[in-house]
Parts: sequence; structure tokens; C-alpha cells
Amino acid sequence: MDNPLTRLNVTANLDSLSIIGQFIVDAAECAGLDKRKTYNLRLAVDEIATNIIMHGHEEAGLTGDIEISKEIHDDALIITLEDSGIAFDPRTMDMPTEEDLSTPLEDRAIGGLGIYLTINGVDRFDYERVNNHNRNIFEVKRGE
Repeated sequence: MDNPLTRLNVTANLDSLSIIGQFIVDAAECAGLDKRKTYNLRLAVDEIATNIIMHGHEEAGLTGDIEISKEIHDDALIITLEDSGIAFDPRTMDMPTEEDLSTPLEDRAIGGLGIYLTINGVDRFDYERVNNHNRNIFEVKRGE
């Protein structure tokens, strides 16, 4: 599939999640990712985008946009989400332990599982704060 769209700006609200999701699926298809990698990438991006919208904008009383970009390299697809919401590095969250993951859902503490799935669902996840913007970077290897 030939898709020249490399950048997309959407309003930071929940209505934008389906647009973001379609951009990710299209980018994955352009990069030749298989269904599992596409699913994991979409799940990871959806989790972070939801956190950006809910915690970085809506709960803080802020409005703004999310810029989504893709870069297709010979060996990887890189997706970047950038926003001007409240600073938050997802990597600073406490990750569930093996014991946490084996505990029945009703006995688990709320939170952290989505970010765990994000970080473990892609080959590389990174975060930067640049010029008062959050930058979340997802990398998925191609052809493995």
C-alpha cells in the first residue's frame, strides 16, 4: 500500500482515537508489519494517546492537539506522538511484577497494566520532553 501521509494532527480528545488508530494501521501496512506487530503497535499507541488525552489534557483543563508521525526505515517503523499537555514520562511508572500479573484481577491495584503492555508490545519505547512538548516514540522492527 502506498501511503504518502507521514504526519497527522488531531485534537486531543477521545473522538480522535479512531483516527489515530487508522493512521497506525495504515502505517503498519505500508511498513509491511504482520498482524501481531500491527495489533501490538496499535494497542501501545492507543494506550499512550488515551493517557495524553485523559490525563495530559482533559483532567488538567487543557486543550490542544496530538501530532502523530511515521518514519519507515529499512529495518523499523517509528511512530511518534507529540503533544503539549502535562509532562509525563510513562517509563517512570511502576511496572507490574510477575506476582502482580498472576494475582486475580479483583485483587490487583488499578493502573499500570496499559503502560506495561505499551512498553512490552513494541521493540523500543522512548519518551522525551522537548520545548514543553511530550514526545512518545514507538519502534517496531520490520521483517522479523
